[in-house]
Amino acid sequence: MRGDGRRGDDFLARFAVAVLATWRVSHLVAKEDGPGDVVVGLRARLGDSWAGALMDCLGCTSIWVAAPLSGFVAREPRERVPTWLALSGAAMLLE
Repeated sequence: MRGDGRRGDDFLARFAVAVLATWRVSHLVAKEDGPGDVVVGLRARLGDSWAGALMDCLGCTSIWVAAPLSGFVAREPRERVPTWLALSGAAMLLE
């Protein structure tokens, strides 16, 4: 923690940015066509495969999108799993 007590403020700012990023990327992958129909084309090519199924579900996509972002938010290793789940949950609340 910093001596000026701003650790919590930094965490909240990083968390808010990561929530918005999680929602945005998850929504793009699961619900949108994407620029030049790239995303919808990829979903069509993946079809009924396990990867295609992940791209059809915003909740499923948000889990995987939030995983790397949890490292951006959480500074302590013990905070990463709850932060990961919280990012996905917050993205679902935005949806």
